[in-house]
Amino acid sequence: MTKKKLALEIIERLKKEYPDAGCTLDYNEAWKLLVSVRLAAQCTDARVNVVVEKLYESFPDVNALAQAPVEEIEAIVKPCGLGHSKARDISACMKMLRDQYDGKVPDDFDALLELPGVGRKSANLIMGDVFGKPAIVTDTHCIRLTNRMGLVDGIKEPAKVERELWKIIPPQEGSDFCHRLVYHGREVCTARTKPHCEKCCIQDICRKAGI
Repeated sequence: MTKKKLALEIIERLKKEYPDAGCTLDYNEAWKLLVSVRLAAQCTDARVNVVVEKLYESFPDVNALAQAPVEEIEAIVKPCGLGHSKARDISACMKMLRDQYDGKVPDDFDALLELPGVGRKSANLIMGDVFGKPAIVTDTHCIRLTNRMGLVDGIKEPAKVERELWKIIPPQEGSDFCHRLVYHGREVCTARTKPHCEKCCIQDICRKAGI
C-alpha cells in the first residue's frame, strides 16, 4: 500500500472513530485562539481553557490586552508555565494586531508567522480552524502517530513532518485529520504508556502496531 493510499484509509477510519473531533482549545474569536495556542506550549489544553477565562475577564478584547502591563498578564498566565515569555509574546502580538491589522487576525499564513510567538504549528491551526483553509498542524501527537503509522519515516522535526504530510494528505482533510490524531493520541496511541493497539481502529494497517 502506498503512503497516499494508507493516508486515505487512516483518514476514513479516524473519521468514523472520532466524527466530531475539533480543536480542544476554547475560543469564540480568532485572537483568543492565538492567545490560547501560545499558552498551550508545554501545557495542557484543559489548563489553558481555565486560565484564559480569568485573562479575558480582566482584558476582554485585543486593545485591552495590548494595553495591559506585561506583569499583569504574566501573573494570570503563570499557571501555564513559562509565564514571562508567554506574557511578553501575547502582549507584543496583541500590539501588532492593534497597530497593523485593526485588531483583526490576518488570514495570510506568512503574515501570521510574523506575529510574535507564532510558529508554523500555531499558524496552521489558525488557518484551518478560523479560516477553513488547508492546514496541517504538526504537534507532538501528529509527529508521534504519523511516524508509528508509517506515513512518515523516522522524522521528528515538525516542519519536515508537515512537508511530507502535504504530499499525501488531501488539503481539505489536513486540519480535521490532525485534530483526530490528537484524540487518538490521547485515548489509544499514547505517549507515556504502551499504545493500546488492541483497541485501535487501524491496527491491521499500522506499520508499528504494538511498539
